[in-house]
Amino acid sequence: MKDLLAVNNLHTNFYTYRGVVKALSGVDLKIGREQFFGLVGETGCGKSVTALSILRLIEEPGRIESGEVLFDGRDLLKLTEEEMERVRGKDISMIFQEPKTALNPVFNIGFQIAEAISHAYNIRLSEASDRVEGVLREVEMADPSKMAKKYPHELSGGMAQRVLIGMAISTEPKLLIADEPTSSLDVSVQSQIMNLINVLIEERRISVLLITHNLGVVAENCSRVGVMYAGNVVECADVKTIFADPAHPYTKGLIDVINMRGERGKLSTISGLVPDLVNPPSGCRFHPRCQYAKAICQKREPKSMMLSLGHSVSCFLYGEG
Repeated sequence: MKDLLAVNNLHTNFYTYRGVVKALSGVDLKIGREQFFGLVGETGCGKSVTALSILRLIEEPGRIESGEVLFDGRDLLKLTEEEMERVRGKDISMIFQEPKTALNPVFNIGFQIAEAISHAYNIRLSEASDRVEGVLREVEMADPSKMAKKYPHELSGGMAQRVLIGMAISTEPKLLIADEPTSSLDVSVQSQIMNLINVLIEERRISVLLITHNLGVVAENCSRVGVMYAGNVVECADVKTIFADPAHPYTKGLIDVINMRGERGKLSTISGLVPDLVNPPSGCRFHPRCQYAKAICQKREPKSMMLSLGHSVSCFLYGEG
């Protein structure tokens, strides 16, 4: 069975007064049908830009330069804007960061959910409004009829996130992109939100791309994970392999940090800083921070290679290096 989503050699740049920010430099990732896929990495590594590039929501001064985004066999980058509008919100839905700011403050919740349904199914707003209470009930909101009349400022962060999840799944998408869905919520609400997402996707049998820097959330929810660093996916495998046998030095560093591996009395850290993508390092972008770096790492960009079935890595410690 073909993958639902295949991103191949995707490049996205931002043209700023400082120069060209090379945000994505050949991103490759694949998401299967009914798969929960996690995309992890430090802040600024390109996770959200990847999601926005998939949906072709990159705004000026950004530009998708090249690559393929194959969704259900169609290259989204070759669709007209009108064709792409029929994909967004319907076949691919997205939960954006910061739930309170993602909602329009001047319209009540019921109107915003109805508007999303109306656009996705090309039906009248009045007809879509009849489905709003059912959506709110599905995301376990108390008193749906009363909740539909509330405005975003009247909601807590967890309630606003439930509304966004309801809007996203109300159109019955094939792929749900969740961009840091729990980052601004306290731990107990985080757990409730992730449990809700898991229940809904199991019932609707959809795929999920979860974007997060929280490896704990990935370990508990995802079946596969891609690790991003400075605009590249440097390793991809099933979750058990990533945590039990990480291959890339960056992945190993992330795992050591959360496991607090280090000298007695010291926390483990990854030395150095994420590079400036206006002037990224030559060769492998991780080599200035890598304790295993060789001369070749400064000269050439490593290609992705398969270590085992379903486990790929881009590093000169393996293969051609």
